[in-house]
This record gives sequence, C-alpha cells and structure tokens, in this order.
Amino acid sequence: MDSQVSQVSPDEAMRPVLEAQDIARVLTRIAHEIVERAKGADDVVLLGIPTRGVYIARRLAAKLEEITGTKIPVGSLDITMYRDDLRMKPARAIGRTEIPGDDIDGRLVVLVDDVLFSGRTIRAALDALGDLGRPRAVQLAVLVDRGHRELPIRADYVGKNLPTSLRETVKVQLQEEDGRDAVLLGQRTVQAAAQ
Repeated sequence: MDSQVSQVSPDEAMRPVLEAQDIARVLTRIAHEIVERAKGADDVVLLGIPTRGVYIARRLAAKLEEITGTKIPVGSLDITMYRDDLRMKPARAIGRTEIPGDDIDGRLVVLVDDVLFSGRTIRAALDALGDLGRPRAVQLAVLVDRGHRELPIRADYVGKNLPTSLRETVKVQLQEEDGRDAVLLGQRTVQAAAQ
C-alpha cells in the first residue's frame, strides 16, 4: 500500500532569508526594544527554549549588557514534559532547565525561541514556567515569526515576520550549533512511501 508522506528532502535547495549580519542586526534591535519597554533591564531574566533559543538568549544577554552596562541573567527552560504531543512522537531526551539565581518571582521573564509557528511550544513553556515561580510578567522574543498560529499566542519582540505556507519549512542555523548563522526557507516535498 502506498501513502503520501511529507518530508523535507535533505539535499533540497533552501534560500537564505537572513544571513549572519541580518541576525546580528535584528538581535541588536530586539535588545534595544527590551530595554525601552522594560525601562531598563534591572529585573529582566532571559530564558531560552532549547536548543537554538538558548543560544539566541545568550546573544541577547550580551547585547543587553553592552547597552545597559548590567549583566543580565540568562538560562534555559526545558519544555519536554509539558509538550502536548508526547503521545504522538517518539520519546525524547529531557533537557536541562537552568534558572539563573534560582528565582523568577517578581521578575520580568523574557522567553526566547528561534521560530514561532503554531504556538504550542510557547504554551508548553508557559506551563513549565508556572511550575517554577510567579514572574511579574512574561514576554516572548523570537528570531522568526512564520505565522500559522493554533493558539492565541503573539511574540512581543520579533526579529523577522516571515509569512509562509504550510508547504514551506523554516530552518534556523546558528554558529554555536550549525557552524554558521542563517535563516533558510525551503519547500517541503511530498514523496511516496511504501508500507
């Protein structure tokens, strides 16, 4: 029996929509927006969602420190056990949650991720955050917002709005993980698979 399976071909050509200098520029802009909106950055804590969100959060922390002269606490928030698709996908390794200073109560927490798509990852992050404490406020910073929300979630800080079709895929590459900085856009391909 044949069925159609949607996959991203490993050798497909993906076109860059952001290069290294673009990513650096948008992260600088986001850092300035955080400072402006928070009226400084005294109580800001950045929490990256693994994997690439953590690297982006660290870069934002460095930019914020350049702007304010203050070291900004940065950590990571693993959402594995809070995902709503645990039963539908293979088991995944539980990541690490690192809360700087071990306390987020009363702080402005900025969640950081690479791509905002359906909103389900952020919903899981909010659930995980609720188990860790009670921040004064929670905001969201993403490198790319590609649309197609399934939940009422909106980013406060967006590097690039990138309207996409569901047939397209967005891939973020970062130096720390992939050896280069880029945001790539490509087409999903449909291949026949024998069962």
